[in-house]
Amino acid sequence: MGYVIVDQFCFKLLVQKGLALEPGRLTLKGHILKSASAITLITLISRICGYLRDQRIALLLGTSPAADAFILAFRIPSLVRRLAGEGAFGGSFIPIFSSYLREKPRDEAFGLARTVFWDVAAILTVLAVLGVVFSRQVIYIFTMFSASEVHWDLAVSLNRVMFPCVIFIGLSAVAAAILNCFQVFALPAATPVVFNVTMVIFSLGAVYKPLMARLHIGLSAPAVALAIAVLIGSALQIVLLIPALLRHGVRLEPAVEFRDPGVQRIGKLMGPGVFAACAYQINLLLGTFFATSPRMPSGSVSSLYVAERLMQLVLGTYAIAISTALLPTLSHQAAAGKYDEMKRTFGFSLRIVSFITIPAAVGLILLREPIIQVLFQHGQFAARSTALTANALFYYALGLPAYGAIWLITPMFYSTQDTRTPARISVYMLVANLVLNAIFLVAFYRTLSNGSPALASSICAYLNFGTLFFIFHQRHGNLGTRGILRSLAKTATCAFAMAAVALGSRIFWHHRADALHVAEKAGLLCLIILAAVAAYLGLARLLRCEELDEFLLLLQRAEPSTVPGAEYSA
Repeated sequence: MGYVIVDQFCFKLLVQKGLALEPGRLTLKGHILKSASAITLITLISRICGYLRDQRIALLLGTSPAADAFILAFRIPSLVRRLAGEGAFGGSFIPIFSSYLREKPRDEAFGLARTVFWDVAAILTVLAVLGVVFSRQVIYIFTMFSASEVHWDLAVSLNRVMFPCVIFIGLSAVAAAILNCFQVFALPAATPVVFNVTMVIFSLGAVYKPLMARLHIGLSAPAVALAIAVLIGSALQIVLLIPALLRHGVRLEPAVEFRDPGVQRIGKLMGPGVFAACAYQINLLLGTFFATSPRMPSGSVSSLYVAERLMQLVLGTYAIAISTALLPTLSHQAAAGKYDEMKRTFGFSLRIVSFITIPAAVGLILLREPIIQVLFQHGQFAARSTALTANALFYYALGLPAYGAIWLITPMFYSTQDTRTPARISVYMLVANLVLNAIFLVAFYRTLSNGSPALASSICAYLNFGTLFFIFHQRHGNLGTRGILRSLAKTATCAFAMAAVALGSRIFWHHRADALHVAEKAGLLCLIILAAVAAYLGLARLLRCEELDEFLLLLQRAEPSTVPGAEYSA
């Protein structure tokens, strides 16, 4: 989301260089949806590879104590890398670097990129060393409620293996931001595929068993192999990006200089957006913190992770793709003072994302057991693991529409140069999440079980979106609330038709699935999903939902307007 800030700085420069279209060459819907369709394709490939990775983790570790240890150890450096290397970095670096490209000599601009690269490398190296040295203390902070200290000894070891990955992934974020300024998007977007493929390869017995035997590692071999894969996969990402930097003239001779004026400007811009960019990850980590309580069933950490990944498969493929395509348009409209058009753009985007996320939430809730059985119930991931994950997925899926909406409302603030409000609201939501988790753990743990962190996260997502929506409405006027509500009412009606099909199919599944092989189960699940989607889209056609036609544009290439210089129009 930090990239919202950059567009009003970059837009004119890109047009001058022939790297961006003048406004008016595409309709608003065509402009956003054409971009989103390409992003969706890349993201879908990444998510599929991510599923293969998670499926292999589930196959090897299930929801065992080793799985909990691996997920916990993986999430801690993952959070740190977002705070240090991703998050607000792109939104702070790209506008400064773009201004250097436009206003400064070429050597000075590339000198800034080189200095930032090595400054970040120095900071992350110190952070990685501290994470390795104080690994036991870090793990203790997140497992202080656990009844068994021995249970987390493996997490300490795994955390020490994985923590240096923050260096490589942080530098990958720097390299990606530099390349994006040169309109190179495909290669940085594809690096997660390399990471996931590396983990899949290392999860194969033919690879990790000889490796673990050579290292004299026994029962925890799969978890250790996966930890090594995290480190190697992270390193491969920056290895793939460095040649592209060199091709664009960015030299990487060591140059650490924290007092450089450009570096200091970037540092000042990063501050306000850090909590807003990372709040979701911090909330997940709070869920992990409470999932280690002795009141939670064994396997809660890993079941929450798998459930959250399933939700991200939907959220990342569509909502984030629309959001990414939306950012340049919002920034251009805000810079031009066209707030009415900006609000219409937001309304259109919220309608199309809700048209996808609401039925997706219904499908995940009603078909959660079949989906998890087909995708993950293999090897060590047994029936109990499916039940735990299904419970967590139920509560995560309740918040899916809100998660998607947050990806759209936050850029509205960023595009008006307001990064403080989302950051402040994110802090409030962190406190709310902490309070809700504590209440659920004390009073409702028997009812919610391992689903309490997921429910707290979903409630906070709705509170977050509602608060940001209200604040923006108060500052800038009506956001087309009536039109949005009418659209949501039609979408909900169509989702009821889908729910009826999914509910009937679920009953049929429970009577027949046990007698089927894995391939037959997968085929039956595909038929059930197709039938539910057909019911949803069929009723949407009967109700003449405008969003259906807009959704179909995601599958097509939008054509340029035949009227040169036409205004963006919804």
